[in-house]
Amino acid sequence: MKKILLSVALIVLSTNNIFSQEVVNKGRISGYMFGDYYYNLSRDADIKGLSNVANGGEKDMNGIQLRRIYFTYDYDISETFTTRFRLEADQSALTSNGKFGVFVKDAYLRWKDIFEGSDLIIGIQPTPAWEITETFWGRFLEKTIMDLRGIVSSRDLAIALKGKLDGYGIFKYWLMFGNGSGNSPEKDKYKRFYAHIQYSPIKQFTATLYADLKARPDINDPASTSNPPATIANNDLTYSLFLGYKEKDAYSFGVEGFLNSRQNGMVNGTDVKDKNGMGISAFASYNISKELAVVGRYDYFDPNTDSSVKGDSRNWFIFSLNYKPDEKVTISPNVIIETYESIPNGRSIDASITPRITFFYSFL
Repeated sequence: MKKILLSVALIVLSTNNIFSQEVVNKGRISGYMFGDYYYNLSRDADIKGLSNVANGGEKDMNGIQLRRIYFTYDYDISETFTTRFRLEADQSALTSNGKFGVFVKDAYLRWKDIFEGSDLIIGIQPTPAWEITETFWGRFLEKTIMDLRGIVSSRDLAIALKGKLDGYGIFKYWLMFGNGSGNSPEKDKYKRFYAHIQYSPIKQFTATLYADLKARPDINDPASTSNPPATIANNDLTYSLFLGYKEKDAYSFGVEGFLNSRQNGMVNGTDVKDKNGMGISAFASYNISKELAVVGRYDYFDPNTDSSVKGDSRNWFIFSLNYKPDEKVTISPNVIIETYESIPNGRSIDASITPRITFFYSFL
């Protein structure tokens, strides 16, 4: 009888060990791709000379473009340690001979529950700036406003802590210390510090508060009379607030606003003051049916809110009809419109209008 019980115990233990290895030592391949057929219907004659243009390019330019291709491999080393390796290819990262380039988008190790309710992440990873916003908006139509305007990079080589501040996960936090150089290797001693708080009292609603400090070299104080001259700070500070609500397969909407400031960023003779920019984005989608949804978004962006600076604010719109013939496939006829504040001499600037047919698919 003892031998039988011992044999059963050994079989159970062996089975559990095999099952545990299958669960833990498991890799998963996934990815997605999106692109468009586009036609630049309208452009100002001097579009190349304008600053802060999101919808650029020459009039009548058209073609098929691949804006993003992701190939992702996730691997669970153990129940405690997991990894992600992701490659990206798109036409914004070309090789020296003008072909599509491929680069490392993500490469990080996650230490789960390094202390209760919190994970430690090391490597190339998403920044806290707009990851939550993208879950409400949907990246394939266009970048979020802070991404589109280059306010914060989507990735950084960093160390991060993220987790829950309470037992229910109503409040979550995300702290990050990074190089501030995006996906590129570090080239200087200056770093970027990120902080993010998420509040989700119910499943459908989320609010986030974000801030970061990007350290930059000090600049000479133009009012200094010493030799060498005294220096003053020239760091970048960014703050943002997001509110989003989503009913699955029904509707969603969100509002995001940000302020960013460069300390002593405006120098006029010996007069020095901060350069302040701001932006606000509002979007909504409504499902007409399970396969069909209408989407709209409006952005306002002013890179310098000082009253003495004119002609640099931008309005940006997108209107789309999203058709999903399959859960993992979307086809979207849409149009992007960008308008420009008149320049100081009074000349109005023609709007940039680009109709597109966007296609998206994902795989697991």
